[in-house]
Amino acid sequence: MNTALTPDDLIHLGPIAQILLVGAVVASLALLPVLWRQRHAPAPVRLRALTVLTAFLTLDLVMFGAFTRLTDSGLGCPDWPGCYASASPLGAHAEISQAQAVQPDGPVTHQKAWIEMIHRYLATGVGALLTLLMVWSWRAARRGERQASPLWATLSFLWVCVQGAFGALTVTMKLYPLIVTLHLLGGVVLLALMALQAERHAGVPTALPAGLRTGIAAVLGMVLLQTALGGWVSTNYAVLACEGFPTCNGQWWPQGDYAQGFHLLRELGLQNNGEVLTGDALVAIHWVHRLGALAVTVAITALCLALRRHGARPLQKLTTALAAVLVLQLLTGVSNVVLDWPLLAAVAHTGGAAVLVALLTTLLARSAASPAHAPQPAGQAAWQP
Repeated sequence: MNTALTPDDLIHLGPIAQILLVGAVVASLALLPVLWRQRHAPAPVRLRALTVLTAFLTLDLVMFGAFTRLTDSGLGCPDWPGCYASASPLGAHAEISQAQAVQPDGPVTHQKAWIEMIHRYLATGVGALLTLLMVWSWRAARRGERQASPLWATLSFLWVCVQGAFGALTVTMKLYPLIVTLHLLGGVVLLALMALQAERHAGVPTALPAGLRTGIAAVLGMVLLQTALGGWVSTNYAVLACEGFPTCNGQWWPQGDYAQGFHLLRELGLQNNGEVLTGDALVAIHWVHRLGALAVTVAITALCLALRRHGARPLQKLTTALAAVLVLQLLTGVSNVVLDWPLLAAVAHTGGAAVLVALLTTLLARSAASPAHAPQPAGQAAWQP
C-alpha cells in the first residue's frame, strides 16, 4: 500500500461534511450548558455569554495548537482537512500504520494523527460558534438591542475563515515557518477580537487620560510583536539555541546570524539558498526574542504602575491580572531554557502570551472615552459562568 501523497492529494474535501458535523457537536457540547444556565437572562447577557464562551474556546485552540506544534504533530495527518481523505484517524488506520512502520518517530504516527485531528475538530467547533455569534449579533441589531456592533462578529467570522486557510497552508507547505508563525499570530488576534466584543457587551467603559490609553495601545502592539517573535522561535526550533540564563552560551551578546535568522521566505531548517540553517541563525532568533521579552517586561511594569497611580477602580483587577500573567510568562520563559523546553511550560508560555493580548485588549476597550459615571444599561449585568 502506498501512503505517499502527491501534491493533488494534499487537499481532499471529501470528508469536510463529516468534520463540520464533528465541529458542530463540539460547539453544541460547550454551548448548551451555558445557554441553559442563562435561559432566564436578558438576550444581551446571553449574547455576551456566547462571546465569552467563544473566547475561552479560542484560547484553548491557541494552546492546543501550541501542543500540536511542540509534539511535532503538525503533519500527523499529511493532507487537509481530513486524514488520508478520511474524517478521522480511524478511517486512515492502515495508512498511518504503514507510515509509522517505516518511520516510528516520523511525522505520521497514530498518536500524532489524533493530536492533529483533535486540533482541527476544535478549530471547526470555534468556527461554528463564531458563525452562530455573527447570525445572533445581526438579529439582535435588527431588534435594536444594545450590544457590540455586529460588524465585529462578522470580522471575527471572516478572520476564522482566513485562519482555516492558514491551517491548510501549514500542512500543504510542510510547516513553512512564516505560515506557521502567522497561523499562531492569527489565533491570538482572534482571541483579541473576542475579548473586545465581550467587553463591548459588558457595559460602560472607564474614562482614562489620552496618554494612558495610548500607552495601553502601544504595549498591546509590543506584545503582539513579541508573540510573533515567540512563534518564530518555536517554529524554527530555536528555543534551545541559547544555553544558560541570563547569558546565552556564556556570552552577554552572543554571535548570531541575524540576516539568515530573520529571512522570512525559506523552508523549515533551511537558509534561503537551500543550505542548512546554521546554529548562529538560531542563536540570533532566540536572542532577539529575549531582548523583546526584556522590553515587554519593562513596558508592562510601567503600564501597571501608571494604572495604579491613576486609581481607576474598575481597572484594578485587570491591572493585577496583567502583572500576574507577566510573572508567569517570565517563569515559563526561563524554565524553557534552563529545563530544556518542558512541554507543559512551553504550552503555558504560548497561552500566557495570548492571555496578555486579551487582557490588554480588554483594558483598551474598557478605557474608551466615555463619562465615568454613566448609568448601567438594563440587561447589561456581567455574565457569571
